[in-house]
Amino acid sequence: MTYTDILQQVKQKQIAPVYLLYGTESYFIQNITKHINKAVLDDDTDENLSVYDLDETPVQEVITDAETYPFFGGKKLIYAYNPSFLKAKPDKLPFEHDLDTVIQYLNQPVDYSVIVFIASYEKIDERKKISKSLKQHGVIAECNPIRDYELRNWITNLAGSMNITIEKDAFDRLESELSTNLHQVRNELEKLALFVGQNGVVTNEIAENLVSHTETNSSLRLVDAVIDRDLHKAVSIYKDLEKMKEDPIGMIALLASQFRMILRVKLLNQKGYSQFQIQKRIGAHPYAIKMASQRERKFTIDRLENIIDRLTDTDTAIKQGKIEKELAFELLLHELTK
Repeated sequence: MTYTDILQQVKQKQIAPVYLLYGTESYFIQNITKHINKAVLDDDTDENLSVYDLDETPVQEVITDAETYPFFGGKKLIYAYNPSFLKAKPDKLPFEHDLDTVIQYLNQPVDYSVIVFIASYEKIDERKKISKSLKQHGVIAECNPIRDYELRNWITNLAGSMNITIEKDAFDRLESELSTNLHQVRNELEKLALFVGQNGVVTNEIAENLVSHTETNSSLRLVDAVIDRDLHKAVSIYKDLEKMKEDPIGMIALLASQFRMILRVKLLNQKGYSQFQIQKRIGAHPYAIKMASQRERKFTIDRLENIIDRLTDTDTAIKQGKIEKELAFELLLHELTK
């Protein structure tokens, strides 16, 4: 079953006796567990809630707890984290997990307990007997990060749930700059929704000013500072990145990738390629191609090649220990903006 299917069932209080949530996308895991809490418990401090770390507790103790009738009535909810016995190579522990006990329980679970195994691993070993038993008798949700191509739908759905409208340019900017980390996507959209209010409209200017700076959009701002020959702005952006613990070598690589894209777009534009053809050829996001097309008009090919050479030379000098990297980057900004 998909994450969406399982979440829909839980919201309708169709609760299974045993769940396995595995994957590295914490947004999915937290969202499902939040709604399981609402469906099973009277409140979040319910006396019938138990939490176990299976790196510290044998799984048979979890089963014993599940089979013990709740003292206060109602249903028990039991979370069991780190079931490493589901991995291809289980972690070495000072005790053994009795998996036969789990398999017996799965064959005949009690109706007054809900067990949720949470495995923050990208994969589980589906060949194992315990994995097959969980698949047969429990409900399994894969909670791995979304793909790049799924980000647009998630932005659309989350924006809709917050009752805000995002203009096309702003939407393209968000899709280009946000990662597939759904916690980050939701946090940024909540910030925008709070700013524009109910039924508000997010413009490109609002998105540019409010969305948290990432490596990618900071490198774009540095490119713009170089285009404008604005040394003060360039150094200010660099100092902000320094506070974020960004490494100058990484920033040089980001700048180089941006200027290489601008150069490639310029060369393809001169050959008469359309923006759609350029996007297909380079494989970048349409918004990134659009911005590169706007920027390339402000450079000659010689100037772009010179900038790329300077970035390469500075990177080499730092890696060969010829100059301290922070100083090298500041000197580079001085040279690029003069």
